[in-house]
Amino acid sequence: MYENADPYLNFRFRVELGGVISGGFSDVSGLSVETEVETKKEGGENTFEYKLPKATKYQNLTLKRGISDDSLWDWYKNVIYGVVERRDISICLMDEEGVEVKRWNFQSAYPVKWQGSALNAKSASVAVESLILVHHGLQ
Repeated sequence: MYENADPYLNFRFRVELGGVISGGFSDVSGLSVETEVETKKEGGENTFEYKLPKATKYQNLTLKRGISDDSLWDWYKNVIYGVVERRDISICLMDEEGVEVKRWNFQSAYPVKWQGSALNAKSASVAVESLILVHHGLQ
């Protein structure tokens, strides 16, 4: 039996960039890991194939937030000019009381794409920027 069988809500999270809590992110995607499989057949065995693990791939992380300062753009701009500042990233899932219940740590991340918001004078929505990060794996 579980004490709390209810699943956690996906809107209670925080993002830490280089160990510093960075608030205001509205969306995080790319929490994904996939291991390639190599298939091997054995002579005389016709009922199954061996499936052996090969390389593991990590999806790029995408962070989105309302545009409020230039910190994400400045980080990416440095990459454009050849200064790659790698940071460890943590995505922390929180429970109803704000207590951390799950943490995904990504090592040596740096931005490879920055995208600004579409601007529309007829809309009153928040201007959002997104940053796509590559990294060396998930713990």
